[in-house]
Amino acid sequence: MNAAIARSRTTHARRSPGEPRMPTVEPPYFPIIYVRGYAATDGEIEDTVATPYMGFNLGATKSRQDHDGKINRFIFESPLLRLMKDEGYIDTYRDGDYVKGAAPARSVWVFRYYEPSSNDLGDGKRRQMVAFATDLRRFILSVRDKVCGDDPQARERFQVYLVAHSMGGLISRCYLQNVCIHGSGDKARDEQLGLPGASLVDKVFTYGTPHNGIDIRGLNVPDLGLTRALEADTFNRGDMARYLAIDGQPARVDTLDGHFPPERFFCCIGTNYNDYTAFFGLARKGTGPMSDGLVMIGNAAVSGAPRAFVHRSHSGAYGLVNSEEGYQNLRRFLFGQFRVDARLVIDAITLPPAIEKAVGGATGRHRVNAAYYIETEAAVRGARYFLHQRRFDQSSALMKNYDELVHGHDPLYLFTGYLHEGAKMPESHDRALAFQLRLAIQVPAYEIDNAFWFDEHYPGDYIFDETLTFEIRPRQTPLSISYGLASRHAPRRAPKKIASDDLTIAADGSLHFEIALGFDRQSANPPAPGFSGRLQISASPWNG
Repeated sequence: MNAAIARSRTTHARRSPGEPRMPTVEPPYFPIIYVRGYAATDGEIEDTVATPYMGFNLGATKSRQDHDGKINRFIFESPLLRLMKDEGYIDTYRDGDYVKGAAPARSVWVFRYYEPSSNDLGDGKRRQMVAFATDLRRFILSVRDKVCGDDPQARERFQVYLVAHSMGGLISRCYLQNVCIHGSGDKARDEQLGLPGASLVDKVFTYGTPHNGIDIRGLNVPDLGLTRALEADTFNRGDMARYLAIDGQPARVDTLDGHFPPERFFCCIGTNYNDYTAFFGLARKGTGPMSDGLVMIGNAAVSGAPRAFVHRSHSGAYGLVNSEEGYQNLRRFLFGQFRVDARLVIDAITLPPAIEKAVGGATGRHRVNAAYYIETEAAVRGARYFLHQRRFDQSSALMKNYDELVHGHDPLYLFTGYLHEGAKMPESHDRALAFQLRLAIQVPAYEIDNAFWFDEHYPGDYIFDETLTFEIRPRQTPLSISYGLASRHAPRRAPKKIASDDLTIAADGSLHFEIALGFDRQSANPPAPGFSGRLQISASPWNG
C-alpha cells in the first residue's frame, strides 16, 4: 500500500462516538481551499455548480514537452488525487455535503462561490468580487471550526492554503488586500466575521491568474456593455484597482500593496497558447504568443512573487491545473524544504567582427540593436516533466535587447523552484536534493541603424548553451552544495563543491553564490559573438 495513503487512513480514521477530539494543526500541513476560475454565462455557472470539485479532480493524459510539439502519453491523475496519494490529504464531502463533524488539517475544501448566483442552487443574481471575497472569509472560518473545534491552541495555529485558478486568484487577492483590511462594507456582517482581521492564510498558489488584467490584441478588457453583463469587467484594470483597494489610477495592478508577503504567493504561468480552445479559439487569436491562450505571461504574476513558467494552456486538455508541471510546483511550494532562486548577471556581450567593423568599434555600438532570447529549463533528477520552461520555439523565452543587456545593472530574474525530500524519485538512492538548469542565449538578428544585418547571421544558433546540475545535501553539517557544468564535467554530475569562502550566508539563513559562465573576461581573444556572465543562486530553508 502507498505509504502516504496508509498514513492518511491511520491518521484520519473516523472517531468512535464519545472519543475526545484531538485537533492537530502543524505546518506545513494546513487545510487547502481551492478557488476555481471564471464562469461567463449562466449556463457555465450551472455547469460549474453541478460539479463537486470544480476542476480540481480533473487529470490529463497528454503532454507536449518535446521540442517539436509532439504529443506524448503522460497520465496525471489530478491535483486532488495526487495530494491524497503523496501528502495524505482527504476530501471533505460526506453524505451529500461538506463534512458535518470534525475534519483533519490535511483536508481539501472546494470554495463553491458561484452557488448563490446559480438559478438552480441560489437566487440567480450575479455577485461582485467583494461579495465573493466576503463569502471566502465565512468559508475559512467554517473550515477553522471543523478542523479546530473549540481547542484554543489549534485555533491559534490555524492557517489555510489558498490554491486558485484564473479569477480565483483575484478573489483571493480581493480577500487579502481589501476585505481583510477594510471589511466588507456591512458593519453587522463584519462584526460577525471578525473583519477587518487577520486573513488566516499562510500561502497562496495561483494558476494562470490575470494579476494585471486581461489584454486582447494589446487592449485591456473594457468596462462596458457585454463585458459588464458577463462580469468580464472583472479583468479591467480600473475595476481591479477598486476591488483590490489599490489607491489612485495605477498603470499596473499586480501589487499586493504590502498586505501579504509576496514570497508566500506563488504564480504558475502558462505559455502554451496554441492548445487553448475556449471561446471557439478566439481568445488565443486575440492574445497570441507569450500567453496561455487567455492571459499574457506579462500579466500572470504578482510583483515580487516567486514564479515558474510551464508549457501548458489556460485550461482544457493541456491546462495548467490538470498538469504534472503545475502540481509539482504546487506540492513543492506548499511542503518543500528548500527554496532556490536563479538570476543572471550579464558582464559582457560581444558582437560579430563584421558588425564591429561596420559600426567602427566601441564608439558606434549605440547604432546596434538586437533581440536576445534567453531560454531556461529547470527539472529535478529523473523527472519526465519540467518545473520551469521558457523556450524560443515555444514563444516564451525571455527577450532582452542589446542595450538592456550591455547597460543594464540589475540581475535578470530567471525562476524560483522548491526542493522537497518527499518528492524525490523512488528509484533515487542519493539523499541529495538535485536539480538541473539549462541556460541558453540565442543568436539574435542584428540591426544597424534600424536596418537588418544578414551577414554572418545563422538563425537558431546560440552564443551560449549550458546545462548545470546542482546537488544540495541538507543533512550534512555544514550544509553541502555542489554543481557541475555539462560542458566541463560529465552530464548530470555535480562534482564541484561550493567552498565555504565562496558562500555568502544572509541573516535569514539563505546561502548565496555565483558561478561564472561564458568566456573569461580576461581573455585576449573572446569569442565573437559571445557572452560572459554569472549565474547567481540563492538557496534558503523553506517551511523550516
